[in-house]
Amino acid sequence: MILVAMLAVPFLGALLTMISPTGSQPRLTRLARLHGLLFSAVTLVLALVAAATFDYGRRGPQLGVNHEWAASIGLRFHLGVDGISLPLIVLTAALTFLCMVYTARVLPASDEAGVASARGLVGLMLMLEVGMLGTFVSLDLVLFFVFFEVVLIPMYFVIAYWGGSPGRRERARAAATKFILYTLLGSGFLLVGILLIAVHAHTLDMTTLATRHGAGLSHGVQLTAFALLGIGFAVKTPMWPLHTWLPDAHTEAPTVGSVLLAGVLLKMGTYGFIRIAVPAAPEGAKTLAPVLGLLAVVGIIYGALACLAQRDLKRMIAYSSIGHMGFVLLGIATLTPVGLNAALFGNVAHGLITGLLFFIAGSIKERYGTGDLDALGGGMLAKAPYLASILTFASVASLGLPGLAGFWGEMLALLGAYQPHAGLPRATFVTFMALGGLGAVLTAAYFLRMLSRLTHGPVSERWVRTRFADVRSYELLAWTPLITATLFIGLWPKTLLTLTDGAVRVLLGGR
Repeated sequence: MILVAMLAVPFLGALLTMISPTGSQPRLTRLARLHGLLFSAVTLVLALVAAATFDYGRRGPQLGVNHEWAASIGLRFHLGVDGISLPLIVLTAALTFLCMVYTARVLPASDEAGVASARGLVGLMLMLEVGMLGTFVSLDLVLFFVFFEVVLIPMYFVIAYWGGSPGRRERARAAATKFILYTLLGSGFLLVGILLIAVHAHTLDMTTLATRHGAGLSHGVQLTAFALLGIGFAVKTPMWPLHTWLPDAHTEAPTVGSVLLAGVLLKMGTYGFIRIAVPAAPEGAKTLAPVLGLLAVVGIIYGALACLAQRDLKRMIAYSSIGHMGFVLLGIATLTPVGLNAALFGNVAHGLITGLLFFIAGSIKERYGTGDLDALGGGMLAKAPYLASILTFASVASLGLPGLAGFWGEMLALLGAYQPHAGLPRATFVTFMALGGLGAVLTAAYFLRMLSRLTHGPVSERWVRTRFADVRSYELLAWTPLITATLFIGLWPKTLLTLTDGAVRVLLGGR
């Protein structure tokens, strides 16, 4: 029942936050922040307990719950955890708690009263956590779809009402509208794909579908199902050319919204590819894998070139996510254990590193009042040396420096492309590998260019007489776990790869 508790705690926290008793504004703001810290902390403890009680020597789902939901149509409330979902569960719980730590001291303003701002934002973040965790523990297709959709409305309001600048929400609301329209369109394709599989396979159980490996589904059904599911998951990932909602959403979202959007929500799409699309429709996956690989490497190159053209720090980090998730999609397209393990490793690494980058970008904008690279100027090492040093660490981790988490996902994805599944055209994937390698070089170029413009050189005249606070205690508290985890799995990648490898081989039929 630990999985049920892990979903129930943030849901209860969201309800209690929304119905907080009346009182003075400072009191209710403190109460809302306390609710956020308390309920996200309990959820994180439950996630860590799940990790501690998990049997790492077993394959297949554990800690399961499986009850009838709607027996007449075969729906079940089926939850479980395996080596694929466990790292993402812990990542989700940890990032949500760290966002609450940040929110306890830095509360983005809304157009409403301050109490509404605190209660609304904390409640929405807890509801986001319910949807994100539910997506990763669901083992019924319809239940998965329900949780997959739960995150949309909370994230819409987080961007629309807490994004942008107070009194100037038009761009934030336009970005939020674009986000929800894109994701709802993708969800329509996803639902049709789920129903197509359910009708022909006569089951909604994801473990059963994974065990069958497409048995009972014709090639045409598998091809259609993988295409429909792929479009739905590609929008959330986001995959080029379905990515255009992402830069606006990231740029306009408040810091905590950007952290959760990049750190977890993007992973829901790639997780869906691995958990549902590949094992349920393997023949469709094999047919469309070259297309998926092509779109992945286009995204890698496009994201890197777009980053070189950006003038806003948050927007540059947002475009970098398109490139990094392109490596994850390339790993999936190889249909090999190496490639899928690379994708799962890349998911976790990107969540840690890009979450840290968005935290830092928010702190820089708070101090300078702008995220424009030209306006920021250089000399940050002189004005705020610790902040500049952490920005440098996060940047070199994101560009894939060996020994840090960002290196392994990209390197293993390229290795998987060098030796793809036997049924795939190897020459095509070797070409993808070469293009991905070029993308990695371009990634290093735009991050090093950004660091040279912000951290080095003389201080801009605009800021010479301005005093900035360096890293504050609450920022250090929120960032240290991300820095530590980035170092740990970068130096000991086997810790994560050993966990995911067994579950990946089960999904691929023991290959």
